[in-house]
Amino acid sequence: MKHIIAVDQFDRAWMTELFREADTLRELSSKDEPLRGHILSTLFYEPSTRTRLSFESAMMRLGGNVISTENAKEFSSAMKGETVEDTIKIVSGYADGIVIRHYEQGAAQRAANVSPVPIINGGDGPGEHPTQALLDLYTIHHELGRIDGLKVALVGDLRFGRAARSLALLFRETRDTELVFVAPDAVPMGDDIKHALDAAGVPWREERDLATAMREVDVVYQTRIQKERFATQNEYLHARGVYIITPETMTNLKQTGIVMHPLPRVDEIDPAVDSDPRAAYFRQARNGVFVRMALLKQLLA
Repeated sequence: MKHIIAVDQFDRAWMTELFREADTLRELSSKDEPLRGHILSTLFYEPSTRTRLSFESAMMRLGGNVISTENAKEFSSAMKGETVEDTIKIVSGYADGIVIRHYEQGAAQRAANVSPVPIINGGDGPGEHPTQALLDLYTIHHELGRIDGLKVALVGDLRFGRAARSLALLFRETRDTELVFVAPDAVPMGDDIKHALDAAGVPWREERDLATAMREVDVVYQTRIQKERFATQNEYLHARGVYIITPETMTNLKQTGIVMHPLPRVDEIDPAVDSDPRAAYFRQARNGVFVRMALLKQLLA
């Protein structure tokens, strides 16, 4: 693969090899620098902490360098009306690869269409977040020892949540997986994802009661309600706070289960849950470094 744009590009064999490489890179010596002399550009038109910094950490751990624009929507030539295509044509002359996050769905593909260097989709509006899905599945494998035969609850903003959308699609590469969608009425999982799961034979159902879902599943994937995607404040407030994970709700989850979250969180997971060994979300975020190291090494080395 030259570019990483959508989870449709990934297959089981490729992911198995990527995860194996990520495991190896967890123990990378500081003397090993497979990307020494390479430059990665992180071009972010939307705010980011984990995605941007984990890609930059991954690149530097591999011996490479980084040039970055943290808020390109306001602090780049986009303010002057420059198109994504023109920006990519320029930045590709400065870097060997580009990670782009954009507020418009489809922007990463537009970038890939004109770029002579690898483009990695770091999130395109309410579209996809393919590298997040990879690190999520890698985390499930690390935590539970398998990615097959699981029941997974996707909770919260499933309409705008690109991480949940991408992960749902990636489960098509697993076997005997069952998905449970737990979402407020305003932000259900999109029909496009449901149709794709049906076509792949991945069973899913919708559940209104979080406690019921938690009693059934191995993985709870909680997400925040994305205020920035709503047209009005009232719509957002109507969806916020419907599903909150607390120490009390954690009593419904089996002892071998885990709770994940792509982060950042607002109030959908009580901080008191953090000390529960089943709370995997901070370990999940750290895993992003190793998965992205493996990905960068594959694309740029």
